[in-house]
Amino acid sequence: MTNRRNFIINSAIAGAGVAFAPAALAKPYFAGELSGKKVGIIGLDTSHSIAFTKAMNTAENSNDFLGYKVVAAYPQGSLDIKSSVDTIEGYTKQMREMGITITRSIDELLDLVDVVLLETNDGRRHLEQAIPVLKSGKRMFIDKPMTASLADAITIFDAANHYGVPVFSSSSLRYIQGMDEVLNGAVGKVLGAETYSPAPMEKTHPDLFWYGIHGVEPLFTAMGTGCKTVTRAYTPGADVVTGIWQDGRIGTFRGIRKGESGYGGRIFGEKAIKTLGSYNGYNPLLKEIVKYFDTGKVPVQPVETLEILAFMEAADVSVKNGGKPVSVDLIMEKARKQNKKYKYQT
Repeated sequence: MTNRRNFIINSAIAGAGVAFAPAALAKPYFAGELSGKKVGIIGLDTSHSIAFTKAMNTAENSNDFLGYKVVAAYPQGSLDIKSSVDTIEGYTKQMREMGITITRSIDELLDLVDVVLLETNDGRRHLEQAIPVLKSGKRMFIDKPMTASLADAITIFDAANHYGVPVFSSSSLRYIQGMDEVLNGAVGKVLGAETYSPAPMEKTHPDLFWYGIHGVEPLFTAMGTGCKTVTRAYTPGADVVTGIWQDGRIGTFRGIRKGESGYGGRIFGEKAIKTLGSYNGYNPLLKEIVKYFDTGKVPVQPVETLEILAFMEAADVSVKNGGKPVSVDLIMEKARKQNKKYKYQT
């Protein structure tokens, strides 16, 4: 099973399931105080753009973020999700007030910056917005959801591999309080996990992609890769998604749409059971992003991101099939066949 999984992923992303090498095309574009440290944002249809800019551009945080600062932004995010479109004008105004240059195109943005935060709230637009960044050779972080389909994510990683540019995506909930202790061995070997988060839906995205990702990400952070089958139970107020891993471990995610909500979970280990704490804010993720900008080493490997997306797509298929188990490998194979091919320009 493991060999088959590796074959599927390696075929899908042309070997990007292993750690990326440093960006072959990356180079310093500017001289001066912020040489190599100028950050550009694509998409001002999310509060993340404002929050990230405020955090990185605050003088007292300069050491935490290695001197990286947001200097420019391209505002266009979603074209048709009303809750996102309606925020663009206001967030653009806030960015201008913080001294950020607003550009008219992604190409114009790329002329002004060294690295990119792709923040567009609409995952359907990420593929078309990511390709010109990858072609430029500039390192890029892609915010949640990485894409609105597993096939698009495969295409992005395939393009990143072609252009020799490392790229990664992650929810900030990967760094929920207590997870670092789990990863450092506090519970011993992880035998199972249950996580939860809000799970409102957006009709343009698979159900869990829009917000459930915030609970699925920490599930995989604790459990690692190797999920074999996915089963989903759905009601209007909640989801319970159960994954069975290849070694027999069980991980579950509860998506909340009714009643008291929040983020958290429990990790079941050989030595202890660990209750995860509350949301830890954006800074832990931002620190990992700037380390990656500096080194080209991604903190989350493509193979894990793709399996997270496959897990969520499998959950959609399961509920459509009356809650029957769905093979993650079959979901991966289907997406590989849907992978969009580009005529790459070197």
